[in-house]
Amino acid sequence: MHTVTFYPTGNADTCFIELANRRRIIFDYANTYDPNDEKDKRIDLEKEIRQVFGSDEEVDVLALSHLDKDHYKGASKLFWLEHANKYQSNDRIKVKTLWVPAAAILEEGIEDEGKIFRAEARHRLKKGKGIRVFSNPNALNGWLEDNEINPSDRQDCITHAGQPVPGFSLLSDGVEFFVHSPFSERCKDGSLVVRNDTALFMQVTFEVSRRKTRLILSADCPYEVMEAIVRVTKKHQNEDRLRWDINNIPHHTSYLSLSADKGSQKTIPTDDVRWLYEEQGEAFGLLISTSNLIPTEDTVQPPHKQAAAYYEDVATKLRGEFLVTMNEPKPDSPKPLVIEITGSGHKVKKSMSSPAIVMTTNKPPRAG
Repeated sequence: MHTVTFYPTGNADTCFIELANRRRIIFDYANTYDPNDEKDKRIDLEKEIRQVFGSDEEVDVLALSHLDKDHYKGASKLFWLEHANKYQSNDRIKVKTLWVPAAAILEEGIEDEGKIFRAEARHRLKKGKGIRVFSNPNALNGWLEDNEINPSDRQDCITHAGQPVPGFSLLSDGVEFFVHSPFSERCKDGSLVVRNDTALFMQVTFEVSRRKTRLILSADCPYEVMEAIVRVTKKHQNEDRLRWDINNIPHHTSYLSLSADKGSQKTIPTDDVRWLYEEQGEAFGLLISTSNLIPTEDTVQPPHKQAAAYYEDVATKLRGEFLVTMNEPKPDSPKPLVIEITGSGHKVKKSMSSPAIVMTTNKPPRAG
């Protein structure tokens, strides 16, 4: 059995994947808990992760989808970093491999802890060890040459979109990571647009007893990037790579991940984004909003009630669920949202009073 866990951290992202063979992947980490606020219902993420790891001293992968605070806050206090001694106390969790988009290496103007992880990513890439950068293969050439490194000597550290990520396989681990973004897109005039400023967007495929369960991790992707991912995927006739049973919807249920128009009551997505949710979602699909509670009034910041209304419609169509991390199992006492992946599909661990939804072994027809 594999498990996927999301945490009640408000408008922030952390996804912890534990495989049946005990390999562990943390996809984003943001500890937003305020110990000085007695009313703060967000989880103390550092405490929780330390309890889960116990005496284990290493995580196989720490993936940072991009260097925004709601995806890395507090990470420099928990993880053992190679580039500076002050991040190397004995109580820290070591990171076997750091996954980052090219922007984490190239981007300037990064603030706060983002600078720390940019330094860590650069340090590891210079060494050529313990790093995987998601990028167009040539996009890092200038930076590497400026640091007196032959780009050909670092190609084994770089993975372009449209490829499975090295280091994991369905055969040996029961999981495969397929990267969709950052990516390059060929325009109608023949020019190549390299979108290395975009965050990581991945499909994770789990397999147990020949049963596959697919998870989409989409970080903070806006609808324009989502549309481009769909276009490129369809162009390569790779639609299966966007199928999903579990979808960690982007940017804390922001309408801007669906369309430029929020709508008054419900956001209507663009055609390509609608296809991703309504045609590619499997029956009993789960849509996970890593966010604060959905408001009842119109708001400037996400989550937006209009976007939530659309996702709820998708969940209804799929006979699945739209789940908000700060609402599970109940809003006055949110807990980690644990999803078990077995040969029967996925099962959400609920409170004792709420039955879990289990996908049956006899797979029903796809919705849509």
